[in-house]
Amino acid sequence: MLKLVKPQRLNTGDKVATVSLSWGGAGDENLIWKYNLGKKRLQEQFGLEVVEMTNTLKGTDYLYSHPEKRAEDLMEAFSDPSVKAIFSCIGGSESVRMLPYIDFDVIKNNPKIFIGYSDTTITHFMCLKANLSSFYGASVLAELAENIKVFNYTEHWIKKCLFNASPIGIIPAAEEWTIGKMERIESKASIPKAMFKNQGYEFLQGKGVVQGRLIGGCIEVMEMIKGTLLWPSKNMFKDTILFFETSEDMPEPTYIEYWLRNYGSQCILQKVKAIIFGKPYEEKYYNEYKSSIMKIISELELYDLPIVYNMSFGHNEPMICLPYGAMAEIDCNKKTFSILDSGVL
Repeated sequence: MLKLVKPQRLNTGDKVATVSLSWGGAGDENLIWKYNLGKKRLQEQFGLEVVEMTNTLKGTDYLYSHPEKRAEDLMEAFSDPSVKAIFSCIGGSESVRMLPYIDFDVIKNNPKIFIGYSDTTITHFMCLKANLSSFYGASVLAELAENIKVFNYTEHWIKKCLFNASPIGIIPAAEEWTIGKMERIESKASIPKAMFKNQGYEFLQGKGVVQGRLIGGCIEVMEMIKGTLLWPSKNMFKDTILFFETSEDMPEPTYIEYWLRNYGSQCILQKVKAIIFGKPYEEKYYNEYKSSIMKIISELELYDLPIVYNMSFGHNEPMICLPYGAMAEIDCNKKTFSILDSGVL
């Protein structure tokens, strides 16, 4: 049974730390402006005091060569009682290399908000192992440093999930979406992105109302932790709502089939209450992914398992926050998705 410790809510004036746990671009000379923009918005828009850890801004080359320093930053941020939350600067591709240097007791004994997505899935599963609920949500360099402004939808769900101790409630789909690609050229950061009408959640199958605790992440990244000490026991997936999303790598649909078939072979999909999928990056393979998903679900004869597609999380903008371990509800009749718990205390 997935029952995690909730962190304390954020308040105006709280100190938060930024960490570079995978790609170190936040400290690169050509991108420091982007980091500073995200930092400024955390300060001015969310009323937070922002500090960097020792190695946060040491750049791509240094941090690639020193996963132990990334891990030290994470441990330092959790250990520091003055730090109330930890924001991931950005994802990447190899934060799993921090694993040998992680002290899970440090996370367990110092519960606090941790937020990020993509390759940050690795750190979410570190928090999961330490029995801490973390948040699959916005990063500093991307969503918080978005062109022009942070999207209202993204801002709303950050504040609702991290600053408010009331139940999160019904989460409607974003009305519009845009390509989540991060602007790297400062002179272009004032150019609005093209926005597209979002068709909303697609309920691919399922009836009635189901509830389950949230667990999941970026499906490609989760492949890196299968068989490691981070991989949950099969019983931890029991009665959960499993969430998956794909990255900007846009894996071919056959890989979705391979990976989901593995979850079926482990009898994980047979244990969950429902599966939810984020919108594919740039909507590439939008219909193909749906076909691949339903192919595997049919192979496994899971005809009653609710499947919801095109949700506003992960490599999407704007985006929601998903608190690991929170009780969520899918109403297949009303076509709604809700989080019944608060994200914080």
